[in-house]
Amino acid sequence: MSGQERRQGEGDTAAMFEPHGWDARYAGTEKFWSGEPNPQLVAEASGLTPGHALDVGCGEGGDVVWLARRGWTVTGADFSANALGRAARHAEEAGVADRVEWWQIDAREFEAGRRAYALVTSHYLHVPDGGMVKAVRAMAAAVAPGGHLLVVGHAAGAAFTDLTPSQRTAMFDADDLLPSLPEDFHALVVEQRPRQLVRGGEPVLAYDSTLLAQRKR
Repeated sequence: MSGQERRQGEGDTAAMFEPHGWDARYAGTEKFWSGEPNPQLVAEASGLTPGHALDVGCGEGGDVVWLARRGWTVTGADFSANALGRAARHAEEAGVADRVEWWQIDAREFEAGRRAYALVTSHYLHVPDGGMVKAVRAMAAAVAPGGHLLVVGHAAGAAFTDLTPSQRTAMFDADDLLPSLPEDFHALVVEQRPRQLVRGGEPVLAYDSTLLAQRKR
């Protein structure tokens, strides 16, 4: 790869970490994602008692809709206005619009304030330059006593061999996030879980970095 190609690749990557990049992705009419809930959310949240939930980086709202259908009252948060517009339409189509609200905010600037949730979840949100620790620390502050924090992301590996340096620094293993947990949290799951993806039309084995923690009551 030439120096110009590397610079161009990094420029394209930079847009992936900014609102305008995702607004451009969501500018069309076709669904960008499947609309199905993420598998680690299903695995870990199916047994929880519904309450108030926050989904950070909610995208088109697939996880928000799944939680709302199971009785949760959900806030979907994303920095892309176009994503939130799509998510609101999907919630309306699913008949759960009365159980959800939307919050446009950048996870890098997120502050819980007085908000508290029984579940705070984030799936495949990636912040470059090791910024996930700070972002997850802010998410943890939004968890109510006795509540749960679930953060899932891509682990770097054989499924992702064509990454730019910025993309690689944004990926993480589950234990990389442990320093973000306040002292009153107990880590329940710290794993890289295998998952089949399709890339370039071929099945590949990837790993979901999965952190589940609970705040003490």
